[in-house]
Amino acid sequence: MIHLVVIVIYLTLLLLLGVFANRSFRGTSRDYLLASHSIGPFLLLMSLFGTTMTAFALVGSTGEAFKEGIGVYGMLASSSGIIHSLCFFLIGIKVWALARRHGYTTQIQFFRDRLESDGIGLLLFPILVGLVIPYLLIGVLASGTVINSVTKGTFPDLFLEYDGGVPQWLASLVICCVVLVYVFLGGMRGTAWANAFQTLVFMILGIVTFCVIANNLGQRGIMAKEMEAGQNEQMAKSMAEQAGMLEKMSVISKRIPLEKSTRSDMSKTKFLTYLLVPLSVGMFPHLFQHWLTARSAGSFKLPIVAHPVFIMIVWVPCVLIGVWATTDLASVPGKVPANAVLAFLVKKEATTAFGGYYGAILGGFLTTGILAAIMSSLDSQFLCLGTIFSNDIVLHYFGKDRFSDKKKVLLARLFIVGIVMVTYSFSLWEPRRVFTMGVWCFSGFSSLFPLILAALYWKRLTLAGAYASIVAAMASWGVLFWQSGFAANPHFTVNFHVGDHIYETMPVLTVFTVSATALVIVSLVTRPPSERTMTKFFDAKTSRSGLKSS
Repeated sequence: MIHLVVIVIYLTLLLLLGVFANRSFRGTSRDYLLASHSIGPFLLLMSLFGTTMTAFALVGSTGEAFKEGIGVYGMLASSSGIIHSLCFFLIGIKVWALARRHGYTTQIQFFRDRLESDGIGLLLFPILVGLVIPYLLIGVLASGTVINSVTKGTFPDLFLEYDGGVPQWLASLVICCVVLVYVFLGGMRGTAWANAFQTLVFMILGIVTFCVIANNLGQRGIMAKEMEAGQNEQMAKSMAEQAGMLEKMSVISKRIPLEKSTRSDMSKTKFLTYLLVPLSVGMFPHLFQHWLTARSAGSFKLPIVAHPVFIMIVWVPCVLIGVWATTDLASVPGKVPANAVLAFLVKKEATTAFGGYYGAILGGFLTTGILAAIMSSLDSQFLCLGTIFSNDIVLHYFGKDRFSDKKKVLLARLFIVGIVMVTYSFSLWEPRRVFTMGVWCFSGFSSLFPLILAALYWKRLTLAGAYASIVAAMASWGVLFWQSGFAANPHFTVNFHVGDHIYETMPVLTVFTVSATALVIVSLVTRPPSERTMTKFFDAKTSRSGLKSS
């Protein structure tokens, strides 16, 4: 019950933060959706990092390392640190400058203007919404699993089929409602504040979680080692308690099964093609919206420099915990699913370290750290979809002048409610591995990366080329997703046979290549964009004057 009380207190604080943000609300749609472009370097760093570090990074990476081994870090974390910052620099700053100059609020507004087409928005809207929903599902599924895992035994007579814990469906519903309320009330400002708060919470508590688990498992390992060498239990325990953290980590790591301590089971081509997955951040609609909240171009300096360091701080402990969970020291039962490994160890090791009462309090705090990472992305995604619907569908086709600022905000809020309901409904279906769902979602966004890169840097991009790229990307992604059993097969690859060799590749390589090829070929054989568009988006004098005025 103590775990649950701590979680409830944390969720209440988030609700109060939403209320406080609502009191600072200026009553305009621009303030609700973009915080009136008032976000400085620190808040921008916290919101960008909190948005990208989701359940995929904490729950997903730990579970995947538990299943597949330490190679998970190299597959995504190390490359993400570099590629994310590169996208912030190449895409984020340029998008911010164009949006400030021309008044864009969403990706679709930018693409409509850049490609001189109204129809491109109708094509992109369902695709962006459709790709964000699986991303949302990652958080909703993970939050339900985490809360169920740490509350098992709390209600033994009420929830028998859930081992006495809060059911996943109920926990996910509560998380959705809490996020919905503070986004509904606070808008982008509330979301940025909540992201900053939650990012600090999950980074600090993540380090504490790592230290507690490393200390406990290390002591067990040293005790076992000394007793095997002939020491009595009391002496072995004393030596274990006096050992340093590095020694404990070394002892644990030596007990990791060989197949989990290397990436020997993964081919080089499969490993290398994972590098394309982090390009997805260039097309995340919620990141696009966060970029536009920046006070100035200088606000991007801190996120670009600090983001890789923050990724390392979060991913290294999570992946190590995942592979340590495969040792006999952790004693993780076989029935524990990959999505629940982190929560299982948090509850077990906190209780072991501090006893029942204090251990339960610590376990509750550590659980809130996991939930903070999950919720710090849900809020941005919910708000982003509400923004796209109100700006790119309702206001665009029915006229901005027909709606007051109050009605514009109401439209965004109503669509957010609808998306929350749809996402929660999907979460009641058969669950998938959080990591696997994340990779498929990111692969879809990565397939659209050639479009945003060409729109910003290639003058020859045409409307027909953009249509060809989008249709080719989504068609190939859809076919491969279907062949994987809709993410039921976590080891799905696209294999190429060259002679006697078989080269395994991640699906992202296929969809990215198909998208980029279609974009280039079709653009080269169709009529180039108008001179007006070239001047508007690529004229150096216009760019400089626009930046000065903003």
